[in-house]
Amino acid sequence: MASDAIKRLLALLPPGRVLAGAAHMAAYESDGLTAFRAAPLAVVVPETQDEVIAAVRFCHAEKLPFVARGSGTSLSGGSLPVTNGIVITLNRLNRVVRLDPIERVAVVESGMVNTHVTLAAQPYGLHFAPDPSSQSICTIGGNVAFNSGGAHCLKYGMTSNHVLGLKAVLATGEVVTFGGSSREQVGPDWTGLFCGNEGLFGIALEVTLQLLPRAEMFHTVLAGYATLEAAGEAVSAVIASGLLPGAIEIMDALALEAAVAAVHADYPPNSAAVLIVELEGPREVVAADRVRLEKILAGSGAMEVRVAKDAAERLAIWKGRKSAFSAVGRLSPDFIVQDGVVPRRKLGEALKHIGEYAAEARLRVANVFHAGDGNLHPLIMYNGREPDGLARAEALAGKILRMCIAMGGSITGEHGVGVEKRDYMPEMFTVDELDCMKRVRAAFDPETIANPGKMFPAAEAPVLAQHGLHPLEKAGVISRE
Repeated sequence: MASDAIKRLLALLPPGRVLAGAAHMAAYESDGLTAFRAAPLAVVVPETQDEVIAAVRFCHAEKLPFVARGSGTSLSGGSLPVTNGIVITLNRLNRVVRLDPIERVAVVESGMVNTHVTLAAQPYGLHFAPDPSSQSICTIGGNVAFNSGGAHCLKYGMTSNHVLGLKAVLATGEVVTFGGSSREQVGPDWTGLFCGNEGLFGIALEVTLQLLPRAEMFHTVLAGYATLEAAGEAVSAVIASGLLPGAIEIMDALALEAAVAAVHADYPPNSAAVLIVELEGPREVVAADRVRLEKILAGSGAMEVRVAKDAAERLAIWKGRKSAFSAVGRLSPDFIVQDGVVPRRKLGEALKHIGEYAAEARLRVANVFHAGDGNLHPLIMYNGREPDGLARAEALAGKILRMCIAMGGSITGEHGVGVEKRDYMPEMFTVDELDCMKRVRAAFDPETIANPGKMFPAAEAPVLAQHGLHPLEKAGVISRE
């Protein structure tokens, strides 16, 4: 039966669009969370939006599970293939459909790389604000699916704050258009609902993005501290002062060691942690804010404070931070990147607990995080060749997530739930809340074929939509093509 489905798929699409060989499947069997693997039935490599739509409609007719995938940088297993399902990879849908520097809007296809949006907008003095660490690789479709953030989300918000509209094909094969180019919308915020759906609704084809003027001036400061707690207290002092930096990031000693080894980052020696604070905006505002920041850091007990003198030094500071996740691979054969959130005022307490938990588990943990919004990224190092290596790492990860929940935080800030955190959903949400989420999902995907097995802990059974018109068609927000 599987071979018959592949034959029909091959007949449906142009030559070269369907990959079914074992070597091809191996390249797609996992995403950034390599501890989880699954072999898909086939991989579809569409080059046009019509080919994506045709593939989704085929899956709907065949009741065949599918997973949309960009560059596979998900760290929660969000683009993990479904066994006996297909992967629809979107990297070749990478065109700029329209860029209007007057309206400050870019309409791009979902396979476009995040950084390439800014490169296209740069000649007009504009940029795309969300900047995940994987921004030079990750795609806009994935950013939308997981509502990605990045180092500068403290000031600029998440991906959903910059998506004005989108065109998508739902799991039913229906093509929808949500929102548009205007920043003012009337009626339900379907665009906002689609952002962060983790691929459970369908596949974004085109995304209308808000572009922002590039800041007139940047002031990037690197401060080294003798303890991680001292760096955390400095963050609290900066936020309490009323300053709103573009970014506030912390890296601990292990993360620094990895960054230095990988990209030869030049950070203050013998620091237990470094704090990166970046001010940006009009020259006059930055000039005033930097004086306030200097006073705060001077009183924070920093061992050393460095100010980037030019764009090259600024980029060097950020290169070390952006490479931190991949750089940890130099210190450990395997690692899990966690993504919990705690209130800012509890950062110091959270870091203390993580250190205690790591010692108990006899595992090393490198801490890299968006300190401004309390989004922790502990990198739990383990050896997958040890019989209990992964189990111990997962147990530690679970302990950290439960700590975040107990502190009034969240199990995810920007990486999503995927397969990694789905079993913790009942600890954060009630049965009724989870049922509501499933009902919303069923309105977009009544057969549960879009990225099944993600987000929800229990085995999912298809939930049929209402008879007659599709619920979204009743609301007048979808069209049939």
